[in-house]
Amino acid sequence: MPAIGSTLALNANRCPLRSALIFEGRKYTYRELDDAVNRLANTLSAKGLRKGERVLVISGNSDNYVVAVYAVMKLGAILVPVNPRSAQPELDYLLEDSGAVMLIFGPEVLETIRAQQRVAPDKLKSPPLALAKVEGFECVIETAALASGVAPDVDVDEADDAVIIYTSGTTGRPKGALFDHHRILWVGINVIAAFDVRDRDRILHVAPMYHSAEFSMFLVCGTMIGATHVILRAFDPEVVLETLEKEEINVFFGVPTMYHFMLRSPNLAKRDLSAWRVGVFGAAPMPPSTVEALVSALPGVSIYQACGQTEGGPGGICSSPEEVRARPDASGRFAIPNTEVRIVDRASNDVAPGSVGEMIMRGETMMKGYWGKPVETAKTVVDGWVHTGDLARIDADGYITLVDRIKDLIITGGRNVYSVEVENALSGHPDVAEVAIISRDSEEFGETVVAVVNPLPGHTITLEELRDFGATLISDYKLPRELIIGEIPRNPSGKILKHVLRANLAKK
Repeated sequence: MPAIGSTLALNANRCPLRSALIFEGRKYTYRELDDAVNRLANTLSAKGLRKGERVLVISGNSDNYVVAVYAVMKLGAILVPVNPRSAQPELDYLLEDSGAVMLIFGPEVLETIRAQQRVAPDKLKSPPLALAKVEGFECVIETAALASGVAPDVDVDEADDAVIIYTSGTTGRPKGALFDHHRILWVGINVIAAFDVRDRDRILHVAPMYHSAEFSMFLVCGTMIGATHVILRAFDPEVVLETLEKEEINVFFGVPTMYHFMLRSPNLAKRDLSAWRVGVFGAAPMPPSTVEALVSALPGVSIYQACGQTEGGPGGICSSPEEVRARPDASGRFAIPNTEVRIVDRASNDVAPGSVGEMIMRGETMMKGYWGKPVETAKTVVDGWVHTGDLARIDADGYITLVDRIKDLIITGGRNVYSVEVENALSGHPDVAEVAIISRDSEEFGETVVAVVNPLPGHTITLEELRDFGATLISDYKLPRELIIGEIPRNPSGKILKHVLRANLAKK
């Protein structure tokens, strides 16, 4: 199997004039994209970057971000993609933890880079390199335009380390999941098989490309198969719908929040979306009511569900369009191709149908381990199985439904309450935009259920109204005893930051 950078070179030879990438009016054929990548790779090599060294890339979605990613891959260096919303202390932690020797950044994070340089200016092989013209830093893209377009003479094998993807940090400090080229390429193979991605498809990238879902599942996958990547800088529902129509997009991945806002657009039914064949949602749970509305509003689109974890490549479970329609409440029916998934008890025995246990998985895409953290790795990867920390229920017919994170399980009066079940029930209330369920310590019950609700604009809701609505759907002991109105913090992949909510609750 080739390395990740080789897949771009292969298509530069196989389909050199095919459209490879489109971003804000800039267009690249596969030959032009490969040439730009080679030029940047040679520039980074001239600055001292060597195989196996880590390169931290912090940028929003752009064509230059893609060029930087593949340039790092062609040198056999290890990519460390970072959330561009990271603050300076978070950036410092990631630089220190990864041992990065080079920092490449997009213009939107300029002030963060300046702050970082004031704190720790001497830890890199070169000053930070910008992907666009900004004051005070070298624009490495401009420098690369003068470099050779010949592929760098570096032997990169599929067994070489490729990327450190930091976990979302929903429970605290993120950990770096390490993958080699083999593992990431197998993610691409699995996506092609599971979600019907085809040669010549046009893929719309809106979710953050530093995240494993967009990077591993759709950027790497699309490049492998010769797709055209259409990239948007950020999510705006009207811009997404316009782009789906104008660019005749075939494949789109979005987190549930994106689909939610697209469904609310008055222009959804007016757009010609006849080219749109595959819609994939994942990275966070989607309420069944939203799934049903999505399927109804887009009858010509095959809607797939993906449910996985960064540590898996990502990898996990999925549902076909037929299974999504049949069980909108489930998280998946089968393991993603070339992956095994089990639901087990604390002794790692398979649980009986209808019971709850931890989802574990193994396969070609699983991480090698946490970068520099052998103790944490040993706790997570046991006998080749990645223990996800996700609690799930498996039905007799094979459907799997995530019910909570192990750390988010609420035990009230000796009874288990799974927050996802309560969130799904309460999210259907007509005044609720989004809801998160957490707990508060209680002398009487051990823990009590707390609902944090962000109402729809112009709407209000009371605890009594919320409980009355929920009482028709779930047992009364699962209903919230406390209501907090406010914004719900999420990371860029759409996952609720419950540790932030719990910290805020402790202050009250």
